[in-house]
Amino acid sequence: MADMVRLEKINKIYGEKIKTQVLYDIDLSFEEGSFNSIIGASGSGKSTLLNIIGTLDQPTSGRVFINSKETSAMNKGELAILRNETLGFIFQFHHLLPEFTAFENVLMPYRIKGKPVTNEIQDLAEELMDLVGLSKVKNNPAPNMSGGQQQRTAIARALMNRPKVILADEPTGNLDTDSTENIYSILRDVNERFQTTFIIITHDRKIAEKADRIVEVKDGRIEMDIRP
Repeated sequence: MADMVRLEKINKIYGEKIKTQVLYDIDLSFEEGSFNSIIGASGSGKSTLLNIIGTLDQPTSGRVFINSKETSAMNKGELAILRNETLGFIFQFHHLLPEFTAFENVLMPYRIKGKPVTNEIQDLAEELMDLVGLSKVKNNPAPNMSGGQQQRTAIARALMNRPKVILADEPTGNLDTDSTENIYSILRDVNERFQTTFIIITHDRKIAEKADRIVEVKDGRIEMDIRP
């Protein structure tokens, strides 16, 4: 399969007077439709790596390609469109808007486009709520849901624009064991159903082993790259 994400010689240095390098010559690619995990200790550079893939941060040097498009050649508006239409994000903290219902939160990425919400779009949101098992509580205000329900809402929201890539940073870090298993079952289902490429950061090796590929980052370098 073709590469959906490709990194070439990525370096990241923070600071001007006192420089701290957190990534060193990273060469890495992820195939379309693959399910991948990135592991590493705190401070290893894994979150910086994910932020660069998601164009939330820029490398100091090197090139990033998303769906064959080089991101360094894009302006801010083009990057915003890429993030909204090609990339989906799931974070450890769900970041739902508390003044809206679960269903309204799911629709939010589409509303950001500024286009009218048609019946077809509402049907898609309904389908996604059903996919994550939240149809019965879709009209609940976000704060009135359990942690697992809130995170499942965040998954449905990430899928609203049918992204080609989902980037997840510790998506189950605040959940109990049962909720964690449920979330990963949903992510796998989405991966298989839509052939969405997943890149998931986790500190939990047991969770990482559920992926088709494990990339370990240590001190800003790729320490291990295996397919269990």
